[in-house]
Amino acid sequence: MNATRIHTSTRIDIYSANTESTLALPYVSEGISAGFPSPALDFTDISIDLNKHLISHPSSTFYGRVKGNSMKDEGIFDGDLLVIDKSLEPSNRKIAVCYIDGEFTVKKIKIEHDSCWLIPANNEYKPIQVTADNDFLIWGIVTYVIKSV
Repeated sequence: MNATRIHTSTRIDIYSANTESTLALPYVSEGISAGFPSPALDFTDISIDLNKHLISHPSSTFYGRVKGNSMKDEGIFDGDLLVIDKSLEPSNRKIAVCYIDGEFTVKKIKIEHDSCWLIPANNEYKPIQVTADNDFLIWGIVTYVIKSV
């Protein structure tokens, strides 16, 4: 990852995304069987550039390295890399990186009539109701989760 760390906290590290470079990786466009094996292609000349595939708005896209397990039931685990787009409009049920009272956190947004909640995806954590007393900003919307297996 060719990026510069722009923020670090106990919950997430945030990096700028460098989309200037390209890396053409081999791509199997026919799909890969997860059931019974199918005849494999010995050679393919199709490639994919993950910068172009994962990033729609380069100037407003950042990466975040997750710290903690508050979103595990959404499949987001400690160490996962998030692709975060600051240009997208927040909406109900989207997963977002939010800034609340001096800390960044990753939560699902729940918008009700006149209030906003940050909902964890782990029963060990309580939802956070955002009030007028909070210093709050929906910093960006998570578009992809990249994980190591």
